[in-house]
Amino acid sequence: DVQLVESGGGSAQVGGSLKLSCAASGLTYRSYCTGWFRQAPGKEREGVATIDRRGSTTYADSVKGRFTISKDNAKNTLYLQMNSLEPEDTSMYYCAADVWPCDYDGRYNYRGQGTQVTVS
Repeated sequence: DVQLVESGGGSAQVGGSLKLSCAASGLTYRSYCTGWFRQAPGKEREGVATIDRRGSTTYADSVKGRFTISKDNAKNTLYLQMNSLEPEDTSMYYCAADVWPCDYDGRYNYRGQGTQVTVS
């Protein structure tokens, strides 16, 4: 079974930083396009960032220049470094694997349970 487990969420002040992690079992990140998505209550799901098998990345305009997606294939872990946080970043963040097309606006086959980020 595939399991994606997020961690690192929490509360942050405006302008602060958080780093999310997502550990995977049952699949290897090196073989898939992976990404981060978010969804706030009452709002549509929003793509945040993706990283493909070669390490190429895409970002939503709303986070470009502030967020950085990366992965450690040896640890089979995906990361999202979030800087200059804004109240609008408050949301549940999900990591995902097997994203297609490999773009922040893509769909996915696997998703974690999510980690809450609150910015105030």
